[in-house]
Amino acid sequence: METVLRLTEITKSFGGVRALKGVSFDVKAGEVHALIGENGAGKSTLIKIVTGAYAPDAGTVEVQGRILSSNDPQISRALDIACIYQQPALLPDLTVSENISLRLERGGPWRLVRWGDRRRRAEELLTRVGANVSPDALAGELSMPQQQLVEIATAIGSRAKIIILDEPTASIGEREVANLFRVIRELKGRGVGMIYISHRLEELPQVADRVTVLRDGARVATRPMSDVDRAELIRLMVGRPLETVFPKVPVPLGDVVLEMRQLCCRASGLSDLTLAVRAGEILGLAGLVGAGRTELARVLFGLTPASGGQILLRGKPVTIHNPTEAMRLGIAYVPEDRRRHGVVPEMPVSANASLAVLRNVARHGFIDARAERRLASSFVERLSIKTPSVDAPVGNLSGGNQQKVALARWLAAEPSVIILDEPTQGVDVGAKAEIHRLMGELVARGIAIIMISSELAEVLGMSDRIGVMRAGAIVGVLDRTEATQEKVLELALGHAAATAIDGVAA
Repeated sequence: METVLRLTEITKSFGGVRALKGVSFDVKAGEVHALIGENGAGKSTLIKIVTGAYAPDAGTVEVQGRILSSNDPQISRALDIACIYQQPALLPDLTVSENISLRLERGGPWRLVRWGDRRRRAEELLTRVGANVSPDALAGELSMPQQQLVEIATAIGSRAKIIILDEPTASIGEREVANLFRVIRELKGRGVGMIYISHRLEELPQVADRVTVLRDGARVATRPMSDVDRAELIRLMVGRPLETVFPKVPVPLGDVVLEMRQLCCRASGLSDLTLAVRAGEILGLAGLVGAGRTELARVLFGLTPASGGQILLRGKPVTIHNPTEAMRLGIAYVPEDRRRHGVVPEMPVSANASLAVLRNVARHGFIDARAERRLASSFVERLSIKTPSVDAPVGNLSGGNQQKVALARWLAAEPSVIILDEPTQGVDVGAKAEIHRLMGELVARGIAIIMISSELAEVLGMSDRIGVMRAGAIVGVLDRTEATQEKVLELALGHAAATAIDGVAA
């Protein structure tokens, strides 16, 4: 097969840190080449060199037989390279069809805009990837999974010869993943070469032909996908065997902390939700994209107040009109899109860690910088946050460490209930294990956790009970001892009769 992309001995440094150390990598036409490694291994830097965002300090980039003397994002697009980034980059005030057309249409500023053609093309691409999204919807009103599907549809519509998929399944459900894999097979048949980056190692055998592992900025192995298993990939990534990614430790359950009784929210499409979570319990919420899991989290945190039913905290009815009231009641929420809602990337670690407890680090109405830094330093040590200092901008940290900073903010407020929406989305296996270990420590201290995850292995591995949602309702509650992937999917897809629901663990 023809090689469509070849990187030879690529080196890149930032200050005194060498991000890439002589990495060589290639992609053939009609091939999916997986690129994996822990956060900070150099994957993003390598991809940014391919797309022209960074220039290498040394080494060569060859595209379809042509060695590039220079590269930038415009040259990269002209060379038929498309990239689907982990964090969608849609313009929030434009419609979906306008966002797609901006990336795909050619010509100058005075070209004639054919609005009908734009909309039809967007609709066709969205249907192709299985996205239930209107072309007329504003991008800023879409959920994270919907934005990701729009990005995937755009890349497919570009007719690129080389497509980079950076964590494309991190925030989409099983049905959308199946659609994406079908599209990838179609693109392979058309001779498109693809780089596939994913921390979901279990999905690589379904799509990848070869896999390259990076560790600490260097290439440690390139193997045919058929020659390696998950355990071997983890060993190559972290340099040692990883005993378990889901270190679930049984914890005695306490009293019911948070309870919902026939909870409804017309604005979010939620109806008749009855569920409860106890102190020391991890309650997993499973379901397909659009089932209502994130919408429920937003109701409990007061972002979209309930329109009916009851919320009870330690047996007493409460009304939550806004996040301030939720925080006062001891409810914390770490959202799925950490860069938009979980952390403030431009602010340092110290400022992010104190955002929920500003009164605790203020004197006479002014922030006490020393107290703020002491607070942040304690969480950096406690959560093993990898950062040069507490003064470093959070945006410079890896995804796993950003997630830990988001957790630190809420732990500082000492909540009794923490809602974690996709807590390990887009982080490597090492960081995932650390976050799971932290969750175990929190429930051991009597905190109740509601965990939303699209990764079934995570839901099954970490939950004491699993509430399965479909169409804005709870359709079943499964105990850890009886839950299987098949049972969860049957309920989520509506292929099984709803189980008896009392909402409270026995």
